[in-house]
Amino acid sequence: MTNSTQISYFMFAAYFDIGLFKHLCFMIVMCLYMLIICANLLLIVVICVNRSLHEPMYMFLCSLFVNELYGSTGLFPLLLLQIISDIHTVSASACFLQIFCLYSYGGIEFLNLAIISYDRYLAICYPLQYNTRMTNHKVVVLISLSWLFPLLAFIVLVSLIVPLQLCRNIINKVYCDYYSIVKLACDDTTVQNIYGLTHATLSISCPVLLICYTYIKILKVCLSGSKQTRQKAVSTCTPHLASLLNFSVAAFFEIVQSRFNMTGVPNVLRIFLSLYFLTCPPLFNPVIYGLKLSKIRVTCKNLILNVGC
Repeated sequence: MTNSTQISYFMFAAYFDIGLFKHLCFMIVMCLYMLIICANLLLIVVICVNRSLHEPMYMFLCSLFVNELYGSTGLFPLLLLQIISDIHTVSASACFLQIFCLYSYGGIEFLNLAIISYDRYLAICYPLQYNTRMTNHKVVVLISLSWLFPLLAFIVLVSLIVPLQLCRNIINKVYCDYYSIVKLACDDTTVQNIYGLTHATLSISCPVLLICYTYIKILKVCLSGSKQTRQKAVSTCTPHLASLLNFSVAAFFEIVQSRFNMTGVPNVLRIFLSLYFLTCPPLFNPVIYGLKLSKIRVTCKNLILNVGC
C-alpha cells in the first residue's frame, strides 16, 4: 500500500481478545452510551420546555449538552461495533468523519466552557448591567461562533490528511485519530504538523486566557464584595470549575496519548486514557450541573414526577 487511493480501510491495533467478556464489555459500553444520551437529553428538554430557564447561562449550558451528544455519537456507535466484531477495521471515509466529529467536539467544548465563564463574569461583576451586556442577540452570536469556528477549522484539518500518501493502515488506538493518520504517511507532513500544532495551541490558549481573565475578575469581586455576592459566585461557578477541570484533565490525557510514545504504558491503561476525553465529560457535565444548579434540579424533579404520574 503506497498511497491513499489504495487504502480503503484502517485497522485498529489497540483492541485485544477478551474472549467471553466481549459481550459483557459491549453491554457496559452500551449502558454508558445510553446513560450519556438520557442525561444530556433530559437537561436539554428541561431547559427548552421551561420558560424560567430561558436565560443566557442555561442557553449556553444547552449548547454544551448538545455538544456532549454530538461527541458521544461520534465515538460510541463505531466503538460498540468494534467491541462486538472479530475484525477491527473501519473504512477510510468513516475514519475521517470520526476524526472530524471528535476533534470538533473538543474545540466546541472548550469554547462553550469559555463562554460560560464570560457569562458568569458579567453576571457577578456587572449584575445591574447584565441584561444590557448579555442580550439575546449576543447569546445567539456567541453560541453560533462557538460551533462555527471549530467546525470550519477541522474541515481544514481533515482536508489536509485525506490526500496524504500512506505507507501503512494500522492505527494503534480504539478510534480514529488525526496524529495516528499523520504518522502513517509516506509524504512530508510538515504542513499537517504545523497546522495541527498551531490550531491546538490557539484552540487551547485563547479559551484558557479568557477563562483565567474572567475568574481573576470574579475573585477580586468576591474578595471585596458582600457575603451574598460570594455565595452567588460559589453556587454558579463551582459546577463550571468542576466541569472545566474534568475536561482539561481529559484533554491533557488525549494530547499526551497522541503526541508522545506510550508503548511503555500497559495497553488497558492507554485505552482508558484515550477514552476518558470522550466519555467522562459527557457523563460528568449533566450530573454536576443537574445537582448543583437548583433551578435545573427542581425542574428535573418536577418533570420526572409529572411523567411518572
